Amino acid sequence: MSVYKSIMRGLTEAAEHQQGKIKVRKTKLTIKPVSTFNIEEIKRIRKRTGLSQAMFAGSMGVSAKTVEAWESGRNKPEGASRRMLEIVRDNPGFLRRFQD
Repeated sequence: MSVYKSIMRGLTEAAEHQQGKIKVRKTKLTIKPVSTFNIEEIKRIRKRTGLSQAMFAGSMGVSAKTVEAWESGRNKPEGASRRMLEIVRDNPGFLRRFQD
């Protein structure tokens, strides 16, 4: 099926559902709020990975200075870094896939 036909089919189904002509399967998703982390939690997460600040930073996609600032309290992780910290907290081996 072409992309055009697939889009048109989806739009037709959406319109028919809106008009009450067909029933569709619905899935409700809830996005968990992003956690915040204090100095001790960030250090504990990094130490559980067994990585230095520089290696942890490289695996997280931030600079070593950034991790140093997080661990000293000069700065706080934001956005995607907070979500990554959650992932690593819950699975310390996760960052191994980004190492040579």
